Parts: sequence; C-alpha cells; structure tokens
Amino acid sequence: MAHVDFSLLEVPRSVPIDDADAYLRAAIAWHFGQDTGSAFWLRTAQTLDFDPLTAVTTFNDLRLFPNLLSELRNAPVEDLIPRGYGSVPPVPRIFESGGTTGAPKRTVQMPDWCAQVVDWQAEDFARGGFVPGRGFLCLMPSGPHGVGYFSRLVADRLRAVFHAIDIDPRWVKKVAARNTSQAAVEVAAYVDHVVEQALFILQTQSIANMHATPPLLEAMARRGELVDLINEKIRYLLLSGAHVDADTLDVLRDVFPATTITMAFGSTMVLSQAVTRMGEDGEFVFDPRIPYVVFRVVDPETGERVPYGQRGQVVMNHVSRGMFIPNNLERDMAIRMPGPAGELSDSVSAVGPVDIFEGEAVIEGVY
Repeated sequence: MAHVDFSLLEVPRSVPIDDADAYLRAAIAWHFGQDTGSAFWLRTAQTLDFDPLTAVTTFNDLRLFPNLLSELRNAPVEDLIPRGYGSVPPVPRIFESGGTTGAPKRTVQMPDWCAQVVDWQAEDFARGGFVPGRGFLCLMPSGPHGVGYFSRLVADRLRAVFHAIDIDPRWVKKVAARNTSQAAVEVAAYVDHVVEQALFILQTQSIANMHATPPLLEAMARRGELVDLINEKIRYLLLSGAHVDADTLDVLRDVFPATTITMAFGSTMVLSQAVTRMGEDGEFVFDPRIPYVVFRVVDPETGERVPYGQRGQVVMNHVSRGMFIPNNLERDMAIRMPGPAGELSDSVSAVGPVDIFEGEAVIEGVY
C-alpha cells in the first residue's frame, strides 16, 4: 500500500481538511491496518465480501458496509479502541445512546476526539448567543450520556458557572412504553420533578443560559412563574435531545420573546453535533461536520437518496481516528437539504422520528 498520511486524522484541528477523500483513505487504512485498527474492525473485516483497504476510496463507498450498530450493544470497550493509540492507550470516555429502541449502544470517545468536540461546541454556543461568564442551567441527561459531560466542559470553556439537573431518560421511556393512563400520570410527575428543580435554581441563582429538551421547555412554558423567570433571566436557550415541530417552536418563541432559542441536532452514534444555521424559510438546517460526519437522506425502501426538499430517513457515517461507524440508518426522518459539502454530504432540516425502528416503537419521552 502507498504511504498513508495518518496526520490527517489528528485532532483537535482548527483548520478544516481540504481533501475529504484523502482523509477517508487515511481513516480506512488506520481502522483496517493490522497495527492500527481495532479488534472489532479487524475481526469484522474477515466477514465482509469486499476488502475495505482497496474497495473504499470515496464516501459513497461506505454504502458497502453493513449496518453493524446493534453490535455496539455488546462489544467490549477494549475491542473498540484502535491499536494505533499504543499498547497502553489513553483512557477513553464511554457514552451510550438513550436506549430508545432497546438496549443502549456504546461508543468509545478518545481524549483527542473529546477535545475536538469541546472546541466545536464552545464555538457553536458562542455563535448562537451564549452569554459568557453567566450561569448555565443544564436540564439534560448525564451518567452514560455524552450531552451532560460535554455541556459541563463547554461551560468551563465559556467561564459559566454550571448548574446541572439530572435526568434519567431511560426510566421515562420505560414508563411511557406501558401506554396506560397511569403511565401518563407517572411521566407527568417525573417531568414536574425535573421542572421543580429548575424553578429553584432560577429563583436563587444568576442564570443567563439554559440547555433543555423540547418536552421540558414545553412543560416550563405552562407554568407562569417559570415563564416570568425565563423571560427575566435567560438570554440563550438551546434545545436538543428530542424533536420539536415548527409550529411548537413558533409558540415557544412567542412565550419567550426575550430569549434567543436555537437547536442542536446530533447523535451518540456520530459522536458529535451538526452545525446549526438558519435556512431561507426561517427553519433550522443542520450541516454535518465534514469529513468526520457525512449524512445521506434516503428512501428507506430503496436506500437511494431522495430529491432535495423531500423527506427521507437519515443515514449517518462517523469517520475519525478514534472510531469508525459507517452506513448507520438512524431513527430520524428529515428533509434533504443542499449544504456546504455539495454532493459529498446532505444537510437536513425538519428532523423527526420514525414510528417504528428496529422492530420497536420509538418513544422519545423527555429525551
């Protein structure tokens, strides 16, 4: 094999990669090289009907891979760490999905990648209107979920005192799945429990920034005392973790007219969030971070891309030094939008969940 420039894979990086295909070839050589690849991918390569080292030269070739996401439910963490990090690799951070469709899937995020994500999110928050040096209230999951971990690090970067409220989205989904009137009462009680904690912090602390899920903000919008506090104090409000339709977002903007409301779209399985921008029609558009993440919006029946402006299911690809997750058909439906990456990757808007995914009903709950 010709010389491969593995320096292309080094992060954190402040200057974008110019040659996406060269980056991909380096990543493939890394993940499927005997000295650098992980046990997971070296073992998987023996079961494929193609040789990734010769067959995968462009991002379109990632379609050759089967969707192996379910194997991340059980794969040992040690098998996911690329050998190229050394015989005594850095200790990774382990984050899990929300468990929306069964047992959670697990990802390995190496310290170099975590540093890159913090850089990106700090830039996104600052650009979106985050007030540096002022308190930051975070109503998001922690524990095995990356969102709480990264929010705390970004708060440190932006000199904001971090106030956290813990959320267990798996418990809420488990209760909601019973689909009974009593279950609905229990879910509402849990939401009230979380909202009461937010109320106490807002009443007693200097807070100007907030990160919440859409269902939690909707619950807060139904309580006059919280509406008054948010309008008085909060100037930057980030929504993520669950979907929200355009009509609901318009209502929330009317309820909180003094607050800049923005959204983030990401996934545990792409180990990051997309870049948020405002589209021509006033809707949020999400651009993946090329070449680390590439989206395709496809017809779920044929696997082919839908035309721009049409709705389809999102296929996500994550390609980095620390982890390789190709051809992942996600539970998200979205409108395919042209983006800065051209044909290399789609951008998406109007994101919403499918009803059934991997044979299970999709329950978002509060996250």
